[in-house]
Amino acid sequence: MNQTRVFLIFAWLMVAVLLWMEWSREKAAPTPAPTTTSAPAAAQSVPGATPGAIPSAQVPGAPGQAAVQAQASATPASQRVTVTTDVLRLVLDGGRVLDAELLQFPQTKDEGSPPVRLLTEDPAHPYSAISGWASEDKNTPVPGADGFKLVGDTQDFVLAKGQNELQIPFVWTADNGVTIKRTLTVSRNEYAVRFKDEVSNTGTAPWNGYVYRTLDRTPTILSRSMTNPDSFSFNGATWYDNDKKYQRRAFKDYLEDGTLNQNITGGWLAMLQHHFFTAWIPQKDQTAHYVLSQVAGRDLIEARGPAFTVAPGQSTSTEARLWVGPKLVNLIAKEDVPGLDRVVDYSRFSMMAVIGQGLFWVLNQVHKLVGNWGWAIVGLVVLLKLVLYPLSATQYKSGAKMRRFQPRIAQLKERYGDDRQKFQTAMMELYKKEKINPMGGCLPILIQMPIFFALYWVLVESVELRQAPWFGWIQDLTARDPYFILPVINVAVMWFTQKLTPAPGMDPMQQKMMQFMPLVFGVMMAFMPSGLVLYWVVNGGLGLLQQWWMTKRHGGEPVAATTAPAPVKKK
Repeated sequence: MNQTRVFLIFAWLMVAVLLWMEWSREKAAPTPAPTTTSAPAAAQSVPGATPGAIPSAQVPGAPGQAAVQAQASATPASQRVTVTTDVLRLVLDGGRVLDAELLQFPQTKDEGSPPVRLLTEDPAHPYSAISGWASEDKNTPVPGADGFKLVGDTQDFVLAKGQNELQIPFVWTADNGVTIKRTLTVSRNEYAVRFKDEVSNTGTAPWNGYVYRTLDRTPTILSRSMTNPDSFSFNGATWYDNDKKYQRRAFKDYLEDGTLNQNITGGWLAMLQHHFFTAWIPQKDQTAHYVLSQVAGRDLIEARGPAFTVAPGQSTSTEARLWVGPKLVNLIAKEDVPGLDRVVDYSRFSMMAVIGQGLFWVLNQVHKLVGNWGWAIVGLVVLLKLVLYPLSATQYKSGAKMRRFQPRIAQLKERYGDDRQKFQTAMMELYKKEKINPMGGCLPILIQMPIFFALYWVLVESVELRQAPWFGWIQDLTARDPYFILPVINVAVMWFTQKLTPAPGMDPMQQKMMQFMPLVFGVMMAFMPSGLVLYWVVNGGLGLLQQWWMTKRHGGEPVAATTAPAPVKKK
């Protein structure tokens, strides 16, 4: 059986390799060509309308392509509207949100820094949210994404003090008597824009059409870099349905696994980046066909449907929400959308995501008490130490006993020379006789590893910590320590911990490896978010104090070596 120290070497090296591979992996990848697939139609029942078929996923002439073409054309200034709330400034027309600024999130901590622009018309990297109507019947008139006209002359809508919401009305009317009234609603302290389309048919023939909602982006493919926190987070499209739950596709391999083609009821689709995201949330009782595609160098994710057949004299409606904003956990929860909390992407694995959500909940509760995210991290460490105390106490007691019997173990090593099997057998007999558990220190490490990884993603992903100061030189907990003070302290803590930790039976090569471990991890953590290094320093510091105390209390005087036969020599 391997000694505890050998096991810890393996565990730490495994962590180092995994982190290094994750950081150094290049994000750039060739853009795959779009494929053409089809999906079976599904019926959709809507009050006030005859059930229609969910549109198929044919790429040629599909809404996504039309949306990109419409987006590429300039929108007349007379059709543009500027909407300003306490948290958003939007530039839009009837079918597209062209620009979106997040007024409470400056790009940098510099005074006068402009706000983060999430949606943009920047020709180098356009990014927009689009909603229009289409029909598989070429003879059916539809508004598309650029057919809605503003009702009235007001083009600047500002949420006034004391006002809780604004409504921006648009309309499209066809010669055959079909009218679609679209109302956009924005509210105070909300990042969700509500879209409502009301279709009325006063003509003499049925009207067939379906609504589509698209996120369209020319993404920036970020290369993994330890000095670029934006590259740590997931960048790509995500979607959710009640059967397959949360799914995602990175921009770098957008169509590697196909174009999606899935009918979903009660789901949502989104595009994620570091700290921010956009999402379409269709009406939960209506079915849509979800599609991934690439058109003209842009990545699209789209919900097509539901489809309606509106008889003469009948009307129907469909609603959706468009989220344009930060990954604020509390505000996302208020939307009451199943699975939407997964946009705070702690991990693609459900168990790690659950751990991350739990850690953030505790972190948030501590923050409510102390009012500072740095001290909240310190408080979280203390709570974790208290919860894990029974395990760590067992670990340190076992270590103290092993340290006490170091002379006896050294004597056994000398006695059996290079015969590793006999040495291991004799050492296990000694452990059994003295009631020492050589693996007693492994369980706490195994428990702390997933916590460490989950907390890493919590600190990387949580926009609540973005540009949040601790004190002194740490003014952004999601950025690296600018003066590398915390990483240096971490190296010192690891070095002293190493000196206190027994290493029974360790050969010279292992001893040399262990001497470099504090330095290796110090260099790695120098580029991690300072909040994570703060966690590790406080956790390691408290562990060092606990280990010192347990060694002093339970270690006692070293057990002297007994009289033994001469060492076994090889012939």
